[in-house]
Amino acid sequence: MDNLSHSLVGLAVGELVHRTLPAEGDPAQQGTRRRLMLFSCWAASNFPDLDLVLSGRLPMPLGYLLHHRGHTHTLLLEVPQALLLIALLWMLWPGARTLLRASKAARAGLLAAVGAGFLLHLGMDALNSYGVHPFYPFDARWMYGDMVFILEPVFWVAGAVPLAMMLGSRVWRALLLGALAATLAYFTLRGFLHWGSLTALLLFGAGLALLQQRAGKNGKRALCAALLGAAGFVSMQGAAMQRGKTIVADHLRLLDPASTLLDTAMTAFPANPACWIFVSAERDAVAGTYRLRRGMLSVAPDMLALDACPAALSEGMRGPTAQIVIDWSQETSLARLRTLQASNCRFDAWLRFARMPALGTVTAFDVRFSNTPAGNFTTLPIDEANRQPCPAGVPAWGYPRADLL
Repeated sequence: MDNLSHSLVGLAVGELVHRTLPAEGDPAQQGTRRRLMLFSCWAASNFPDLDLVLSGRLPMPLGYLLHHRGHTHTLLLEVPQALLLIALLWMLWPGARTLLRASKAARAGLLAAVGAGFLLHLGMDALNSYGVHPFYPFDARWMYGDMVFILEPVFWVAGAVPLAMMLGSRVWRALLLGALAATLAYFTLRGFLHWGSLTALLLFGAGLALLQQRAGKNGKRALCAALLGAAGFVSMQGAAMQRGKTIVADHLRLLDPASTLLDTAMTAFPANPACWIFVSAERDAVAGTYRLRRGMLSVAPDMLALDACPAALSEGMRGPTAQIVIDWSQETSLARLRTLQASNCRFDAWLRFARMPALGTVTAFDVRFSNTPAGNFTTLPIDEANRQPCPAGVPAWGYPRADLL
C-alpha cells in the first residue's frame, strides 16, 4: 500500500489504543501518552519500508524488486524491528521514558500500538497483486491478495476523517476535511475514480464525521466504525475478486480448452468493487508454450459496464461485451524461458519476483504492471551476449512461476 494509507490507518489505530487505555492520573502524562501511541503506531506502520535503502545492493531493477517488501516484510523479522523501534523511543524521547517507567497502562499500550502497526503494514501490503512472503524462511512463496488498489482512498477516508474531527480548531478541521474532499473530487475528474465511488466515499466520511461529533471528546465509536468500514470494504473486494477470477477462468476455457489456467492476477480499481484489470497465465503442455493475457472485466455489468469504468485506469480497453475484454496476449516457448533461466543468472534472479513474465527480443517485463516494457519498472535487459557478473546476495524467494520452470 501507499505510505499515506499506512500512516493514516496507523494513526487511527494509535488513537484507538490510547482511548481504550485507562486515563493517566497526570494530565501532562495523559498528553504524552497520546502522542506516544500516535507516533509509535504511525512509525511501526511505515518502518518495514525502510528496506528501500537496500535497493542498491543489487543492479536495477533487481534491487527494488527483490529487496522492497523483502526481509523487513516477514513475520520473523518484524520482532527485532519492533524491539528496535521501542528502544529508539526509549533512548530518544525522555518524556516517554519517564511515562513508561511510571505507567503500566502506557507500557501495555506501547506494545499494542507497535505490534498493531507492524501487523497492519504487512496485512495491508498483502491486499494487492504485488505480493508478500510473510512466512519466510519457513515458506519462501509469494502470497497475493489481489483485492485492493495500491492507492486506496477508502483507507484515506477511514483514517483521516475521525482524526480531523478530533482537532480542537474548527478551522483546521474544515481545512483538512475540505482538502480530502477536494483530492477525491480531483481524482474523479481526472478519471481515476468513478462518480459512484466518490459519492460513497463522501457519504462514508460524512457518517464518520457525524459519529465523532456525537461521540464527544473521548469517544471512540467513529474510530471503531472507520476500521470496521475499511475491513468490510476489504471483504467486499475479496468476494468481488473471487467472482472476477471465475469469470476469467470461464472465458479462457471457451477460448482455449486445451490450455491449463495457472494463475490470474487481479488489480482492483480504487474504491470500486466492479472494475478490474486481470492478467492470466496459461500453459499448453502439448504445444510446449505458455500464454499471458491482459484485459479488463466488470463483475457487475448490469450495474457498471466496462465502458463506465474509470477511463484513466482502463488503458483504452473497450469491447463488444459488457463484462470482459482481452486487449493483449503473448505466447512464448517454455524452452526459451527455461534456457534463459539456466544461462542468465540475472534473469534467474528476476524470476524470483516475476509473477507474469513476458519475454521480448531483448527485454523481459512483468505484465501485472504494464503490457509493454517501456515505463514498466520491472523491465530487465536479457541480452544473452551481455556477460555481466552474477549479482551476489539474491534473496531466496520462491519463484512465482515455478509451475513453468
